Amino acid sequence: MSVLCRPERSRDPSGKGAGAAPLHELAADVLRLDAERTVDDIRSALRSLLRTELKRRGLVVAVSGGIDSSVTAALAVRAVGPERVFGLLMPERHSAPETLPLSRRLVEWLGIEHALEDITPALEGVGFYERYDAAVRLAVSDYDEGWRSKIVLSSMHERAGYALYSLVARSPSGRTVTTQLRLRAYLEIVAATNFKQRTRKMLEYYHADRLHFAVAGTPNRLEYDQGFFVKGGDGLADVKPIAHLYKTQVYQLAEHLGVPESIRKQAPSTDTYSLGQGQDEFYFGLPHEKVDLCLYGLNHGASAEAVALAAGLTPDQVRHMFRDMRRKRVATRPLHMQSLLASEVPEIPPLKGT
Repeated sequence: MSVLCRPERSRDPSGKGAGAAPLHELAADVLRLDAERTVDDIRSALRSLLRTELKRRGLVVAVSGGIDSSVTAALAVRAVGPERVFGLLMPERHSAPETLPLSRRLVEWLGIEHALEDITPALEGVGFYERYDAAVRLAVSDYDEGWRSKIVLSSMHERAGYALYSLVARSPSGRTVTTQLRLRAYLEIVAATNFKQRTRKMLEYYHADRLHFAVAGTPNRLEYDQGFFVKGGDGLADVKPIAHLYKTQVYQLAEHLGVPESIRKQAPSTDTYSLGQGQDEFYFGLPHEKVDLCLYGLNHGASAEAVALAAGLTPDQVRHMFRDMRRKRVATRPLHMQSLLASEVPEIPPLKGT
């Protein structure tokens, strides 16, 4: 796969390189970008990659109703026109009520051809719902039909140097049970939910193959850097147009591109579990605006004190975020890897990209 790289002039909004002296001051608006220039850069890069590397005539985008897929689809339209962008709407039984209406709003606003592929039957076919319920029962023994659940990350104040996950389950009567997850239950639950992303990706490539299009991935920089994706699922794509942009910057592009306000005002969600779940409570631990500033500070050698002042955190909280981000980079490195070979095949050199 090819990873889109923007020209050096627009890679760093601060004007400071990663090798510059440590930053002791950090403006709260350090992630402000030139939206028009950024759109032009991405549009040019997409056109070039489709023509020279991917050899495809258009782009398939999985549309979830969220900000990242909406901006990716809007950028695709800017690059190749609405007639060469295909949107896929892929809800399932656990999807939030607003997922489908927001997805429809986006594709209608863009004027692109699209298809609704409810993946519930496919998930039933591989036994996802039974596997998931069985995994949850490892933590909550009376979990049964009609219950809803999600995984949540312990807050920064509750952690003792490592992440702790709990299961939140709600019965049909409204009784809520919260219990810390043991490793086996956690792994079983996550392994089951990964069926969703991988099923969606299978359909994306089906439509890409029949249309002779490429698949556009939707991770932003925060997700890409921190490994917040499923290998062979939402982490798989031919091109990733916004992987170099912090989440805060994706929102800036959404406003510039005119993405409907109903989409822009939605809080970032995983839309994976049957109980509503924000990305902050599942993976990042803080709202994206604060995490973005921490990641920027880590990338540019800013002091914890400088980031704390810009993000409205304490220096200790920032230091914890720096440690957590470094650990996640190490732990999720295999997600970025291409298939490893036991021995080199010299006629087929490895390609850069994930």
